[in-house]
Amino acid sequence: MIAGVYNITIEQGSTFGRLISVEQPDLVADPTGQTFVNYSLVAHTARMQIRRTVDSATSMISLTTENGRITINPNISGNTKNNEISLLITAADTATLTTSGVYDLEIISSSGTVSKVVRGDVTLIPEVTR
Repeated sequence: MIAGVYNITIEQGSTFGRLISVEQPDLVADPTGQTFVNYSLVAHTARMQIRRTVDSATSMISLTTENGRITINPNISGNTKNNEISLLITAADTATLTTSGVYDLEIISSSGTVSKVVRGDVTLIPEVTR
């Protein structure tokens, strides 16, 4: 899986949420790779970190399925509306962010295979009203 690039903007002191659908090329039905189908998220966990730079030793914030900041809604029985990753950062948590940075989002299968889903820049809009 090749990660998509999606730059995000977070407003400091405001709740941040995103819903991400994961798809892959349907090379069986369309060998050109122009047709996409849902990627099964059954038995997956996910993790995402925002860091000042790619080389920063520590993350500014970490989202995981374990800490409740990421929810996975897997595709069960072919329901195309249930194949999404939901990201949530509370207003209290975005208030602690002090600078823009970079992020990536990875999914981990039950067998331990790690796949990067999306990556990009994070632009932080500073809070005025505190």
